[in-house]
Amino acid sequence: MKRTATAHWAGTLKEGKGELTTQSTTLNQTQYSFKTRFETGVGTNPEELIAAAHAGCFTMAVGAALTQAGFTPGDLTTEAILDLDMAALSITGIHLELKASEIEGVSADKFQKVAEGAKANCIISKVLSVPITLNVTYA
Repeated sequence: MKRTATAHWAGTLKEGKGELTTQSTTLNQTQYSFKTRFETGVGTNPEELIAAAHAGCFTMAVGAALTQAGFTPGDLTTEAILDLDMAALSITGIHLELKASEIEGVSADKFQKVAEGAKANCIISKVLSVPITLNVTYA
């Protein structure tokens, strides 16, 4: 299976602009620019897309691991917070904030172990070479 995305850019770094399009067309000529990446502006940026991909992958992995352990996943929400060091132009880490509820029969300790396993084993975690931290709120 292959997944594709296309980026187009025109102009200089600070004054130029580009568009991103994904195979599914969920992103369809979605704008990105210096301002959307390093300042504030309408559009997206590569770091935001990495955070979104990680949040989505990890949350699905938690659901899958719960199912494999015999539990029915309830409500799972993850915020992925990507740290970008502007001076070094480097991603220094990603922190995952997982909030979960409505999962019958699973203890807080078991849920923590499931979440840690998902953090280590989701496809996006495996491809990243930065520290990944996790905080779990389970009610």
